[in-house]
Amino acid sequence: MPIRTGILPKRYAEPRLAGRGGMGEIYVARDLELGRTVAIKLLAERLAEDPEVRERFRREALTAARLSGEPHVVTIYDVGEWGGRPFIVMEYLPGGTLADRVRGPAVEPEAALAWLGEAATALDAAHAHGVVHRDVKPANLLFDAAGRLQVVDFGIARLVDETLGITAPGTVLGTAGYLAPEQALGRETTAASDRYALGIVAYELLTGERPFERGSEAAEAAAHVHEPLPPASERGAALPPAVDAVFARALAKEPANRYATAAELVDALVRANRAPAPTAPTRGMAGSRAPAALALPVAVALTLLVLGAGVAAALLASGNDPQSSPQEAAARETVTQQVTVGGEATTVVRTVTAAPASPESSTVPLDAEEAAALNDRAFGLMQQGRWEEALALFERTVPALEGTYASGFPYEAYGEYNLGRTLAEVGRCPEALPHLERSKKLQGNLEPIKTAIKSCRGKTD
Repeated sequence: MPIRTGILPKRYAEPRLAGRGGMGEIYVARDLELGRTVAIKLLAERLAEDPEVRERFRREALTAARLSGEPHVVTIYDVGEWGGRPFIVMEYLPGGTLADRVRGPAVEPEAALAWLGEAATALDAAHAHGVVHRDVKPANLLFDAAGRLQVVDFGIARLVDETLGITAPGTVLGTAGYLAPEQALGRETTAASDRYALGIVAYELLTGERPFERGSEAAEAAAHVHEPLPPASERGAALPPAVDAVFARALAKEPANRYATAAELVDALVRANRAPAPTAPTRGMAGSRAPAALALPVAVALTLLVLGAGVAAALLASGNDPQSSPQEAAARETVTQQVTVGGEATTVVRTVTAAPASPESSTVPLDAEEAAALNDRAFGLMQQGRWEEALALFERTVPALEGTYASGFPYEAYGEYNLGRTLAEVGRCPEALPHLERSKKLQGNLEPIKTAIKSCRGKTD
């Protein structure tokens, strides 16, 4: 790297160009006063000519500086201006980027989860301060000399947005591989968008690839909006199926259905990675069961909600396995339903695989896995309006699922909701309410639960 002179105060000696971005250049220099190496972001000359842009750059630098005392956020040492060009002096991170490590040998899950936890700490702190990153990706996750991960470029994405005006209709701010669906659609970017991007980073670290990689950035951005999430356990040989439910929530198409904090997302991944691998093939979609209570927002992510500018549509089917036995084929049931999200109708076609219920087995106790499979089958009956048949099955599954609720196995919450909803449909609201309230206690006051409770109370008052 050649030395550049005259572009920074003399305090910052021997500045060498380390990289360029949309807003300017990054230099590595020696701080003579404090005797340390620093990184310096310098606003591009063409942008520095605009006084409003210079002020905006300074303001965003101060925003980043306020965060720099938080763990795992890059430290800002100085903010200034030289030769009419504003600059930010920050901690020099010599350990490279997470992008470098993703491109290298396979990352051990323990290391990946530790790095994700550090990134989550930084993001949650920023969100608590009202700051959204907008461009969470491996290239913005750097390592210091001790190997600790630090998040960089807080505030810069918003500055790019406001300065270059790239969020005009038809344009998208961010990096295609890590775009939340709402970003890809040009909608408001929130803390939930950052958490989605972190989920993509996690998926990439644990499987070695992004979930929606395509031949072009445009195709990849569109896939975030329109395509179902490939199960991570199918792509990462060492991953237990329990991670699929975690990623389904982390990468939900609807922001409200994602984890409430980045730390919660990572904690769920840690727990899921500790889950034992199944000793026999599991029933359901792609080697791991997709929770069936699609009327609940948390489960909506498992169906693919296509939230485009026009009609939303989703197709999710397991397909027919030519190797299946006649008994397995008979156990499959295709369910077609309409759900409404944000006022838009969504058609969902899915196939569930479950052991068929029979009168002879109706008194045999169920374990949690069997109860979850039977819940899937009962849900199919529920969606066809076969309420009495569904009720008989839900009355068996719910007791068997009691006390099993976990982020990676949420069937207790789904079963309670399904039973409550079914009891309400057959006119037994007083019995339905305790089950609906139990579902609410397990996973929050979600809109379908709230609606069902309100409807039932209206009938019993």
